[in-house]
Amino acid sequence: MAIAYPTIGQWFRRPSGTLLEVVAVDEQDNTVEFQLFDGTIGELELEAWADQALIEVAAPEDWSGSVDMDPEDFKGRSGRMPTGFHDPLSFLEEAE
Repeated sequence: MAIAYPTIGQWFRRPSGTLLEVVAVDEQDNTVEFQLFDGTIGELELEAWADQALIEVAAPEDWSGSVDMDPEDFKGRSGRMPTGFHDPLSFLEEAE
């Protein structure tokens, strides 16, 4: 199986199940910078990229892995979720 050249925005899964996204490719230094789903940043030499046995996958639907907050952290003083928390465009309906 041929390993694809890493492209910014691509997601991969390690054999251990860990998800990572390519966030930078430095061709001058021959390095690939990636971010794990939990937010940790890492870097690999381009030559070592092929040795990682990574499987290209679709971006996760749950984007909150790197956000170190729970839904309770978003609640205001009233205890309710702020308007637009689940739908970023819901404020448009309120403006009418």
